[in-house]
Order: sequence, then structure tokens, then C-alpha cells
Amino acid sequence: MDEKKWLADEFEANRGHLRAAAYRMLGSRSEAEDAVQEAWLRLNRTDATGIGNLGGWLTTVVARICLDMLRARKGRREEPLEMPVHATAADPGGDPERDAAFADSVGLALLVVLQTLAPAERVAFVLHDMFDLPFDEIAPIIGRSSAATRQLASRARRRVQGMDEAPDVDLGRKRAIAAAFLTASRNGDLEGLVAVLAPDVIFRPDATAARYGIGAMRGATDVAAAFKGRAQAAQMAIVDGELGFVVHVDGQVRVAVTLTIDENRIVAIDAVADPDQLQRLDFSILRD
Repeated sequence: MDEKKWLADEFEANRGHLRAAAYRMLGSRSEAEDAVQEAWLRLNRTDATGIGNLGGWLTTVVARICLDMLRARKGRREEPLEMPVHATAADPGGDPERDAAFADSVGLALLVVLQTLAPAERVAFVLHDMFDLPFDEIAPIIGRSSAATRQLASRARRRVQGMDEAPDVDLGRKRAIAAAFLTASRNGDLEGLVAVLAPDVIFRPDATAARYGIGAMRGATDVAAAFKGRAQAAQMAIVDGELGFVVHVDGQVRVAVTLTIDENRIVAIDAVADPDQLQRLDFSILRD
């Protein structure tokens, strides 16, 4: 069979799945179609002979496209034009029966709740809870560790289930741990840093962040020593829906750090300093 025809047939076989995933992530059928079409264009620019699982590859590509679209939308403070908040999800120019069935299958209430999630939360929840992707596969898509991805999906799941009180209490506890970490770092308190770090804590910087002098490492002693005295310019923040802190230089955010906290200890620290990636993140400064 001709390779292009085979690719086209395989893509069509996956189109329904890809459209459904994109719609749940974006809340807009037109944007979902755009994301799926972009995935097709990228597939045509890729050597498919090296792709072992085409369906998985396409799902990953669509998820990354959707994440970029969500972050761009959030940066512009826009909402999807087709988001069915007050009325029906039906497209007046489409097939009413098809649109009604599609809306029912997704659930208007669910779409409204998903709209309130941070982009990374939304993608993690949709891919894991709705499409059964393992956290290890989702983590590279959103640029987080597997543990951080699991927590994002868990927080999103509580929001979807209407359990708003529990996350608030949880956030307060985590804020106290994050504040203790920043205070110990600013004061050069090595013992204080070790006290809030899990023994096998992981630090994962992107390539740009690593150039600031701290490379990837594991272990409370090494991570504490690396952060000792370094958080002078850091401010606690919610970074893309996750607790962490940002570092300003000359009035601009140069580094964004997310903290994964489990059982009163920081188990993972992820740092992003790539300018393009930073522009896609959403920051909300908190008082420590």
C-alpha cells in the first residue's frame, strides 16, 4: 500500500479519538478541529517509519498542541468562543443531532468545570482520567515529573467532583511547607532545607535553568546545599496551577519553579527558564 494512503487511512481511523480528546481539553469544536488538522500536518512532515505506535504519537501531538492553545488563550485572558456556559453546545451551522449527541457525551457541566482549570491541570486530567494515559506518558507532554503530573490530575479531579474545601486545606498546608523552604533558602539554613525535603527529592531544571548553576540532582543533602542562600529574589507563586515560586530579574520573571509536595515533604522541584516556555506559563504571586 502507498505510504501516504496508509498514513491517511490510519489518521482517519484515529480522527474521532483525537477530536474527542481535543474537544475535552479545549471546550471548542472549532479549536479541536484546528488542533487535529495541525496534528495531520505535523504527521506529514515526520518520518512515520520511526513511529512505533501511531495512535499514541498522534494523541501526544494533539495534547501538546492543545496545551499551547490553552496557554496562549490564558495569556490573552480569552475564553473559547464556543464554550457552552449559558446555552447549548450545538453549532448552528452543523448537524443538530450530531452536536446534541456530542455534547451529551462530554457533559456541559464538565466542560464548564474544566474551563476553570489551569492548562497543565486540564491536560493531565483529560488524558489520564478520560483516556487512560499513564502519568509517565503525560509528564513529558506538560513538562513535569510523573509525581507532579499525578498531583495535577488529582487536584483537577477534586475540582471536577466539587470537592473545593479539601484542596483549599491542602493548599494551605503546602504553602506553609513552601514558605519554610524559601525562608530556609534565603537564610542559608541547611538543616531547615533538609527538614522540608524528602530524602530522595529530585531537582529537574530545563536546559536554560541549568545554566544558572544548578544541574539536575537527587537527594535532600545535595538539593539543600544547592539552594542554600539562593532564594533572595524568589516570590512564592502559583505557576500554571501548581504551587512554587518565581525569580524576577530586572522586573521580569526569569525562572519559574514548581514544587511537588507529598506527606509534608517536597518530593520534586522543577525549574523552567526557557523564555518561550515561560511565556506560556500563568503566574499568580502569593505572599509568603
